[in-house]
Amino acid sequence: MTKFLLSVHVLAAILAVGSITVAASMFPRYALRALGGGGDGDVEAADDRAPGIAALLHRVCRAYAVAGLAVPVFGIATAVQLDVLTDAWLIASLILTMIAAGLLALVILPRQRALLDRAADASDPARGARRAAARLAMLTGIFNLLWATVTVLMIVRPGSTTGA
Repeated sequence: MTKFLLSVHVLAAILAVGSITVAASMFPRYALRALGGGGDGDVEAADDRAPGIAALLHRVCRAYAVAGLAVPVFGIATAVQLDVLTDAWLIASLILTMIAAGLLALVILPRQRALLDRAADASDPARGARRAAARLAMLTGIFNLLWATVTVLMIVRPGSTTGA
């Protein structure tokens, strides 16, 4: 049973969290293009496909955020099976996971939605767009760094049975 739980945990992490990290990292660039915030030959110059791509990336982030709930659920189930639920490395991983989930749900997804709404508003969508996209990119980088840290903790955890 432990191998099954661990397999589902790892697969969910790869598929869900991996998809979120990629889509969230790409979102600011396409949102900025949708807002026409690049200008003067910049890579982020307005692009007719950009609003659709940005909207798709936001939907990917939202959908996989829900699917990503399987990662801690199966991770905790695996930890119970391995009797490591009170180990410091696991508690640290759970705390970092909660911070990452909170950052995604409470900050990143709403800011993505706000940029999409600005792109749809015809009044002056590009005003402050570069700064908003840069902040979102920074927050997404923090989200990705949190997940990278959790991954490292899972691999080099103290008392690992792999002998590595």
